[in-house]
Amino acid sequence: MNHGPTVLVSAAAGGHRNIMAAAWAMPLDFSPPKVAVVLDKSTWTRRLLEQSGEFVLQVPTVSQVDLTEALGSSSGQTLAEQQGTDKFEAFGLETFAGTAIGAPLLAGCAAWLECRLLPEPPIQQTYDLFLGEVVAAHADARVFSNGRWHFEGHDALRTIHHVAGGHFLVDGAAVDARPLAARRAD
Repeated sequence: MNHGPTVLVSAAAGGHRNIMAAAWAMPLDFSPPKVAVVLDKSTWTRRLLEQSGEFVLQVPTVSQVDLTEALGSSSGQTLAEQQGTDKFEAFGLETFAGTAIGAPLLAGCAAWLECRLLPEPPIQQTYDLFLGEVVAAHADARVFSNGRWHFEGHDALRTIHHVAGGHFLVDGAAVDARPLAARRAD
């Protein structure tokens, strides 16, 4: 997540499940691995996360940009109350089970982080900021291996970055830095 993509957050509790888009997510630490994500008080995903104490951050691809916008612009709670369905059924989403937690993982993403909530009630209530310990991580080996992203030849799997109003940017070509020696002071 170091490259700052938009993520999809899923959570499940009490027989309900939901998934939403979130543009504000980031890694926090490596050992143990931790992440942060902002979830507004009004979201159903947040309430399910708070109940279960676990969630999944998944990294959608450019081929999922329309779905990502739809998941971020619709209410899972409204679908449940008015139509008796959830976003997974309403949008025909294919999911699979993770290895460590109960929240569903969305098929077709570039990566998935299964997380346990690190409860920090003051920052959750004041800033809508949630911290999670990554307890399992999965990635599509076509675009992530040896600790780095490599999208060349897999344009449909490039990650997306929300700018505003349904507008996204897509990751471009990689550029590797060359070693640069410091100048000597005279």
